[in-house]
Amino acid sequence: MTKPAPSFYFPNPRTLHYCTQCGQSLERIVPPDDNRMRDACPHCGAVHYQNPRCVVGLVPIWGDRLLLCRRAIEPQYNKWTLPAGFMELGETTAQGAMREADEEAGANLELGALYTVIDVPHAEQVHFYYLAKVLGPELDPGSETLEAKFFTFDQIPWSEIAFRTVSTTLKYLVEDFPRQEFPLRNYSIIHHKVRHT
Repeated sequence: MTKPAPSFYFPNPRTLHYCTQCGQSLERIVPPDDNRMRDACPHCGAVHYQNPRCVVGLVPIWGDRLLLCRRAIEPQYNKWTLPAGFMELGETTAQGAMREADEEAGANLELGALYTVIDVPHAEQVHFYYLAKVLGPELDPGSETLEAKFFTFDQIPWSEIAFRTVSTTLKYLVEDFPRQEFPLRNYSIIHHKVRHT
């Protein structure tokens, strides 16, 4: 008897319990010649490194309008975002950003310069957003998008923006657009936990 397929899928947790090479239980140790705790296998010696995940996306502009996508998935279901997602193995950040924009917005786009690089250490991520020129009004959003829509800058739904990396990128865009100068911006978003006493 086979188990039915799950009704939804979610990203694999970062914490590992078993070695992906030999199946034995892992230990948390500082390996020789290393300086931080790692998941390591005492049976075969494999060290399971965990590194930040890359989120790649576009800032699509059509004339004086910005293209945003309303999310059809969690987290932040029904909120607006720039077309973006996790980079896949074997692609560059630019290729990943173009792929994500095609999947989420279905717009005809021309890739521009890298615009923001945002460190998000509490989420173990780095976000890369490229500028992009929209070549026409036709949109064909995919299954992860409820709606794709063009906004003038004064119509941006600030209270409905999904992520801080998106809202900060958009704030820089609103500041830079009148001058038509778009310097590369690199910054961090630090999560401050509230301590309850």
